[in-house]
Amino acid sequence: MLCLTVSAENIDPDNDGSQFAYGENVGWLNFEPNRPEPNVGTTVSDNQLTGFVWAENIGWINLDPNDSDPNSGIKNDGSGFLSGFAWGENVGWLNFNPQVPNDANQYGVIIDSEGNFDGWAWGENIGWIHFQSAFVLDWDDLASFAAQWLETGNELGADLYIDGKVNLLDYSILMNNWLDECPVDWGICPPGYKVKTAWTGR
Repeated sequence: MLCLTVSAENIDPDNDGSQFAYGENVGWLNFEPNRPEPNVGTTVSDNQLTGFVWAENIGWINLDPNDSDPNSGIKNDGSGFLSGFAWGENVGWLNFNPQVPNDANQYGVIIDSEGNFDGWAWGENIGWIHFQSAFVLDWDDLASFAAQWLETGNELGADLYIDGKVNLLDYSILMNNWLDECPVDWGICPPGYKVKTAWTGR
């Protein structure tokens, strides 16, 4: 049984769909779910994250699984560096500041000065969860890319269908590739790898 406490979630302040993280093994994780259960979603404060994340394939993730224990759950150091463990009944613990042996890189989840999440969480049973796509594309990028693609002609790469012609078959391949990196706020695109909060407490 899911027990929920009242909280004022502060994810996706611009209402542009910036509420999704992604795991290759589990799919989308929604930090501002539109679900029939009351008071769901995520709240970011100066010292912690609270609330529940919904994932269609794995169910609820509790960001503060033992709210009576001050050392439990996902902690925010006040500068946006997150640490600690969330709990999913179906998947176990998710580490928001994983350390990779013999690797000095920072893989943990951070929140930047504009409220954007980035980085990775790790679940022993589900693998990596990514909080933001590597880059965001816009209409100017698309126009520039399409123009450069057309200039390549048959012999230099525009013939993506590899039939000796440049036509709509090639363009459909180009657009399918483009949509794989489509920005979350275009409306025509699937949800992107982006979570944003109104909290910018650095």
